[in-house]
Amino acid sequence: MNPIFYAFAFLLFVAVVLGIEGVYQWWNSHHGPTARRLDQRIRALSAGAHVHGERLSILKERMLSNSAPLHALMLRVPRIHAIDRIVVQSGLSHTVGRLVMHSVAAVVVVLLAASFSPVPVPTLVMVLAVAAALAFPTLRVLRARARRLRVLERQLPEAADMISRALRAGHSFSSAIGMLGNEFAEPTGGEFRTVFDEINYGVTMNEALLNLATRVPVRDLRYFVIAVLIQRETGGNLAEILDSIASLVRDRLRLFDQVRVLSAEGRLSAWIIGLLPFAAAGAMNLLNPSFLSVLWEDPAGLKVIESVFVSMLFGVLWMRRIVRIRV
Repeated sequence: MNPIFYAFAFLLFVAVVLGIEGVYQWWNSHHGPTARRLDQRIRALSAGAHVHGERLSILKERMLSNSAPLHALMLRVPRIHAIDRIVVQSGLSHTVGRLVMHSVAAVVVVLLAASFSPVPVPTLVMVLAVAAALAFPTLRVLRARARRLRVLERQLPEAADMISRALRAGHSFSSAIGMLGNEFAEPTGGEFRTVFDEINYGVTMNEALLNLATRVPVRDLRYFVIAVLIQRETGGNLAEILDSIASLVRDRLRLFDQVRVLSAEGRLSAWIIGLLPFAAAGAMNLLNPSFLSVLWEDPAGLKVIESVFVSMLFGVLWMRRIVRIRV
């Protein structure tokens, strides 16, 4: 065959391979593991809100959204960086812009489902469904944040013990924080690794610890930061102080677990009382659909549903306040 054909085929093969390699390199540089770790590190550092500087403020603006118009629009929202700090505290790979887009998409899905519904949807049910869809992404972030902060609180005594042992072994406090960040489990290891990185970037020890207390709103961790800051000003045996903090946190967590055990019956009763009306209504609707249809077909029935929902909402909030005991 013609040598030109072979040369063309070979060059085409090389071009395709190079094209695939170029696409892979682009994807890896923007969405690969290294890029994700760098993005999480930048977001965690910028969420401290105590380190002032031009470059840091640029990073804080960039992490609001990947879309420039949406980013410019969200900058006008008051306390937008506080919302972003909550997103960072959840540990999810989200931005504020993505959270907003998820909320809007959930509302659109609910509206489309209602428009294609074979039966007319009552206005009250429609409003409640839209409100639930709008709040669902935010509630998911808040739930992940609460779970992550609870894990941080549980890991704090072991972290304090590890720093104490490192100090007794002759390491400095900053190197002990670095060891904790590299060897301890997530999410506590990641937070202290951020503190160590901030110190290496030139932030003072006091500011790095204050940033830690801002990023992680755990009361026991704030006690830890306050104790370290006071010891740096007044002196003393920091290892013994950390041992005392670890013992105090363990005792408080043990008491909290005992309270949860004693209040388990009340919390279970609250769940049963809150879910029983919906279960009973669903069973009645399956057995005799015409029996409950008057509630959404008659105007008086809609008023009854509204009053029942409002009463149940107040009752659930009140029961939650009763069974939620702070230790």
